[in-house]
Formats: sequence, structure tokens, C-alpha cells
Amino acid sequence: MPKLLSPAQIDRFHEDGFLAPIRVMSEAEALDYRSRLERFEATTGGPLAGDLRHKSHLLFTWLAELVRHPRILDAVEDLYGPDLLCWSSSFFIKEEESPAYVSWHQDSTYWGLSRPDIVTAWVAFTPAAAFNGAMQVIPGSHRWEQVPHRDTFAKHYLLTRGQEIAVEVDPAQAVRLDLEPGEMSLHHVRLVHGSPPNTSPDRRIGYAIRYIPTRLKQIVGQGHATLVRGTDRYGNFELEPAPAADLHPDAVSNIEMGYLYEELIRRGQGIPTIFITAQGDPSLRPRIRPGGDKVGPSAVRSNSP
Repeated sequence: MPKLLSPAQIDRFHEDGFLAPIRVMSEAEALDYRSRLERFEATTGGPLAGDLRHKSHLLFTWLAELVRHPRILDAVEDLYGPDLLCWSSSFFIKEEESPAYVSWHQDSTYWGLSRPDIVTAWVAFTPAAAFNGAMQVIPGSHRWEQVPHRDTFAKHYLLTRGQEIAVEVDPAQAVRLDLEPGEMSLHHVRLVHGSPPNTSPDRRIGYAIRYIPTRLKQIVGQGHATLVRGTDRYGNFELEPAPAADLHPDAVSNIEMGYLYEELIRRGQGIPTIFITAQGDPSLRPRIRPGGDKVGPSAVRSNSP
């Protein structure tokens, strides 16, 4: 029997490739997550740097709690069963009156997993609507299989390579996923989606959590993931621990080693590479200075609006 979603919602996800909105916490709880983020940003003098926006649940205790949130996991379990890994997570922040945007794309283009049984839970810390660049999706496009993409490296594109789908998409078919703080959307890894700029006077903040069943594996080598529910009977991934404290040295070291290993995997697959911090050498780790600029190498990976 489903834990959170109704049978009709489960059928709709498999038919359309997405569900929204789903209330997973109160608005006050969501705004508290925003406050925690912005309190940390205040200590660095600027917006969260790219290095810290990815796999942030391995660096911050409050995000480690979020990826294990019972209502989020109940919904994901209704779709993919009781044994679940958090494969990755990312902040998607559009600053106020920002030209940043994302063209139509599929997340699966560069991820290199054995099957497309991957769902993203996009949790809203602020409203997401027409005025601030909410995600838009093409219903049913997850059934298109993998579609060719091209790299644009456009200046204001949020994704690292400016990747966009290389086939025509009818924007008249698009559905906008409006969310209030504390609500989430769920979307399939092959769903075609994108988002326009934020023209509002406030930030748009979402946290995207990618979940997979434990039966999946990295196509080459052994990937890294966090067991968040159930049992891992397959051992296809090196399991990542929760941080003992925010930015604990062990957590920073672990995430750097994970980036290094994933880089080797991606090179073996011919998948576009990522930038990584120099594993084991504190002098080469990214350092944040006032204004949020980074000094040194950085790990920049993103694939969703």
C-alpha cells in the first residue's frame, strides 16, 4: 500500500513523468532551511559558491537530515521501492533579477547510470512561480528515450556546459511547476524540462535531491551514494557517510575523494568531465572570499533548473 502518494498519483507520474505540488513540510520549516543557508552565506560574504552547491548533504548536517526527510522518502518509495540511495543533490539558486536560465534538456544525458530509474525531488525553500523562473516540463517526454544534446556554453546558462536538447520542442506543451515553500515536485530523469530567468526582486531557492533504487549501478567502476532508506543488498556504490558537523574536515575530504573517483569514471565513459578539487591537498581546495568568488580549483556539476 502506498505510503504518501495515491494510486492515481503514482499512475500519473509514470504517465506524465512528473508530479507537483507535493507538500512535504510546513512553510515555516522551509523558510528555516532558507535561513540556515543564508546564515552560512553571511559568514562567507556572498552567495553559496558552486563548490558547495553540489552534494551539499555530505557537507551540512541540516541537508543530511533533509535528504532523509520521511515524507520525501515516502513519496520516492511509492515510486521505486523501499531500498533507496541519494545519488546526488544540488542547490539551484536564481538570484534576484538574474538573467540565468536553463534551456530544454534531459538530466540523464551525462549521468552514466545503468537504468533511468532516477527521480529528482525538487524542494522549494522559496516560492517558485512564473515571476521567478519556475521549472517547466514537457509531459510524457520521459518516454522519448535519450535524445541528442548539444553544448552551447551560453553566458547566463545555469548548467555547466550550457547543454540543451538538439531536437525541436513545442513550448505550447509545457507545464509550469509552481511551488510554495515546503512543497516539492518529482520528475523523471528523462523528462524534458527547463526554466526561464528570475525577474523578481527576491531569490528563487530550490534543493534538488536525486534518488535511485539500490539495484542501479554506475556503468563503469563503482560510484558513490548515500543509503537513506532500507537495505543495500547489491553493493554497487561506495556508501557515503553523513557529516559529523557542518563542513567537518572528514566530510570535506570524503566529498573530494568522491569527485576524483567520479571524474575517472566519467572519463572512461566519454562523459563530459567535471572540475574537481585537488584531493588531499588543503592548499588547493577552493576557498571562498567576500562576494562569493572562489580561489583555486572547483567542483562544478549541475544538471537541472
